[in-house]
Amino acid sequence: MEDYLNIIFRTIFFYLLILAIFRLMGKREIGELSVLDLVVFIMIGEMAIIAIDEFDRPLIHTVIPMLLLMAIQISSSMISLKSKRFRDFVDGKPSIIINRGKIDEEAMRNQRYNFDDLLTQLREKDVRSIADVEFAILESSGSLSVIEKPDSGKKNKNNGDITMPLILDGNIDEENLKKIHKTNLWLRQELKKQGYRDLKKISFCSFENGKFFIDLKDET
Repeated sequence: MEDYLNIIFRTIFFYLLILAIFRLMGKREIGELSVLDLVVFIMIGEMAIIAIDEFDRPLIHTVIPMLLLMAIQISSSMISLKSKRFRDFVDGKPSIIINRGKIDEEAMRNQRYNFDDLLTQLREKDVRSIADVEFAILESSGSLSVIEKPDSGKKNKNNGDITMPLILDGNIDEENLKKIHKTNLWLRQELKKQGYRDLKKISFCSFENGKFFIDLKDET
């Protein structure tokens, strides 16, 4: 019975303590958490779980490290407000994934960001066609900010087809070709008409509303 009461007491105690710590550290949305915020939150949670489980461990042995982590996080937040260099180091910098309608493959590689990630986040922004995007910026929080081309228009965006990748990193997507009822030969012939003979040089190719969107690989 005593063990159960101890569990109940420790659970309530650490719940209130963590609630107080998080309130002191400030309110931030989950998507806005920096790497340091995430690490601190995970460590504090793990410490609380261990302390609840280990009855013979004095509470002060867990409370002190938790308060120390809180102090570190608050201090780093204060430094971030004054130092852009420190802020860039902790939070990272935004990366321009699409620049004036051109996909930046090097930026995608640096962020370990692939075309599936890009298309998923564009759909979440209700952007059906990658050809409508003027700028796409991968923020330090991981969210994608999208600025559409002036002539894209809501009518085209809502009534057009979704982006169906036919070539990714120089490789033809046979499955997507079947979905639009086209063949490998048709794709090669159409691209050849437009002057694209070496498909390995194509980073991204889609076909929507009767038009191709083609992005060549960055030459290094």
